[in-house]
Amino acid sequence: MFNRILALIVKETLMVLRNKDARLVLIVPPLMQLFIFAFAATLDVQNIPIGILNRDNGEKSIELVQRFNGIPTFNPIYYLKSVEEITSFIDQQKGVMVLSIDEQFSRNLDAKKPVDVQLILDGRKSNTVQIVVGYVSRMLDDFNQDIATEVGITLQNTKIYPRNWFNPNLIFYWYNVPCLAGVLTMTIGFTLTALSVAREREMGTFDQLLVSPLQPFEILLGKSIPAIIISLVEATIIILAGIFIFRIPFTGYLILFYLSLFVFVCSVVGLGLLISSISETQQQAILGAFGIMSPAIILSGFATPIENMPKGLQYLTYINPLRYILVIAKGLFLKAMPADIVLSNTWPMAVIALFTLTGAAWFFRKRLE
Repeated sequence: MFNRILALIVKETLMVLRNKDARLVLIVPPLMQLFIFAFAATLDVQNIPIGILNRDNGEKSIELVQRFNGIPTFNPIYYLKSVEEITSFIDQQKGVMVLSIDEQFSRNLDAKKPVDVQLILDGRKSNTVQIVVGYVSRMLDDFNQDIATEVGITLQNTKIYPRNWFNPNLIFYWYNVPCLAGVLTMTIGFTLTALSVAREREMGTFDQLLVSPLQPFEILLGKSIPAIIISLVEATIIILAGIFIFRIPFTGYLILFYLSLFVFVCSVVGLGLLISSISETQQQAILGAFGIMSPAIILSGFATPIENMPKGLQYLTYINPLRYILVIAKGLFLKAMPADIVLSNTWPMAVIALFTLTGAAWFFRKRLE
């Protein structure tokens, strides 16, 4: 039995490696996606165009305006001349915000009176706007403290000194790349197995497998193991890129990461074989894979926190293996996650793998009857 399974593993591996298109698909797209997601898909806010309308032109208002110059967050800065220009500036999306300073700004500050500034924001870019408002509020607080000291007004001497654990400089790709180790590994393993049986049917070699001495579970093993190995190799490339190219610290135990990755890949491979066993053509398999991968990524917590989802969708994420591997990847990369927490996120993937591999074997056997 072992020799039969080994022969099928070799055959499946050679089929992938000898196919030029398959080699390109396995190597080039994951690396491209790694660098694109790491650098382009970022929530860091920089080079945000804003407008400033200063109707005062006094000493204090000019000092406030100067604080916005030279900051990478706000670039370029457009200086508006009238209130009427604000509407076209926001409507035409020349910037996400306009800071409006009225005529009495400097005079009221010199008279130790309260002053207001107005922020006009483009609500179509809600996430960016929220971050920009946080930056501007911090700048206005600092300006307020400095002016209060200058004119002799006593303010409550309370300041917040934030300290960011695990990612002190809030570098976004420190979050992104560990997550991509799970997302891209899932993509590769899922695609390979979802197309395997369907490809055999289209090429006409599936009938040869049926008349061979191989049992159904041996065929499934022979098709699963190469996909698992290739997926783990892809994961290794991403891990090495994260450590040596992106300089992300890996603080946990590598053996725990590979143990969890192995269980995760088994669950994904089982799901891919399940789709492949019920698909007649590769086109059906691709559509089935796409119909599962996209919701899986969305429901994994990669792009949006699971806590922000409706309750019904939160319960649905418990059957998504990607949810658990992302927790493990971020934990082992950045905060030396203890073994008991890693295992508590690994055993649900093992249960999912048991169900998907069993389901794939059952469907495969039914198709042979």
